[in-house]
Amino acid sequence: MTQNNIIAQVESLPELIRSQTLELNEGVCNLFTKEICSNIDNIITTGCGDSHMASIATELAFEQLTNISTEPLNALTASRYALATKHSNITTNTLVIGTSVSGTVVRTREALGIAREQGMITVAITANPSSPFGQTAEHILDCSVPNFIDFPGVRSYRTSLVVLYLIAIRISEVKNIITAARADQLRSEIICTGDAIEATIEANRESAIELARNLMAQNHFVFVGHGPNYATAMFGAAKLLEAAGTHALAQDTEEWGHLQYFTNIDINTPTFIVSPGSRSHNRTAEMLIPMTRIGRYTIGVCPAGDTKVGEQCDVFLPVFGNTPEIFSPIVYPTVTELFADHLGSNLGEDYFRGFKDLYDVTNLNPQKGNSIRTSKQATLDEILKNQG
Repeated sequence: MTQNNIIAQVESLPELIRSQTLELNEGVCNLFTKEICSNIDNIITTGCGDSHMASIATELAFEQLTNISTEPLNALTASRYALATKHSNITTNTLVIGTSVSGTVVRTREALGIAREQGMITVAITANPSSPFGQTAEHILDCSVPNFIDFPGVRSYRTSLVVLYLIAIRISEVKNIITAARADQLRSEIICTGDAIEATIEANRESAIELARNLMAQNHFVFVGHGPNYATAMFGAAKLLEAAGTHALAQDTEEWGHLQYFTNIDINTPTFIVSPGSRSHNRTAEMLIPMTRIGRYTIGVCPAGDTKVGEQCDVFLPVFGNTPEIFSPIVYPTVTELFADHLGSNLGEDYFRGFKDLYDVTNLNPQKGNSIRTSKQATLDEILKNQG
């Protein structure tokens, strides 16, 4: 069996980013007017799965560009805890951005519904504006892009990232934190990530194939990252789970030393180290020392030419381009996506276990599947009634 959905999507990313960023920005600018932006004093981004990872990846950009406290919360935490209880820093001037490309995920819809009941500013990012999710929010941002292979989510993840980054830039511009010229420069930097992805693909084609061949017998994989690229580690583990069905987990770089350091199962566990050479790179270099000492098989996903971490790993998958750290999550998943697709193909796996039998998430019977689309949506009254 040969899988190539992920690879095909990865190879399409440069053109997607170059052609769609400014079109998506038009929608962002039309929605985020001075009236809306001037009222925002707190931001919550939420979603499930890849969409939640996109929230984590863009937190630094929101806070660095807008000077507004931003919390990336998974949808269950957002709906039934933070938004329902309305803790001290959440007001009616809180902007709640929910992302669901499909528009079919119940919990993210629930989070936006609770936020709207609480009088907050709600925005739905979706490629399905007519869905119940899209209609739940006060405002809708259509993130539809040209049709392509739609799973596992690679293009949709980048689209979500780009839209969230564009929102952060727009708010900063409208609030006069940055000039219009600086805003345009930042948008150009997003577009330039297409070049970085393109160069990274070309540099790692054969390496990804060879690595997947060499690691076919492994049962466990760990992805380590920090800051906005903790999300990249999460996304790397997610694509491996979806493509190959093998056990994979993500961990924060520092937390690895507190936890995964001590496992004695599969001492040579392949460990992907995602570090874009910025503010936590020195700490990553320190953490590589015990990883190597205890026998982990390390794969560095670091800037091309990096000698502190990348070239000290067992395998170095170099990332090209001079992408700022706030936008690096657009580029850095590239090599782990290629690896995941090749490993799944080598193992003869179908994506998402082929949605067969126990893994059928397309079945709308509430007693089957994994209930992410069939779960009951709770109201604010119901959540408050059940609080301990």
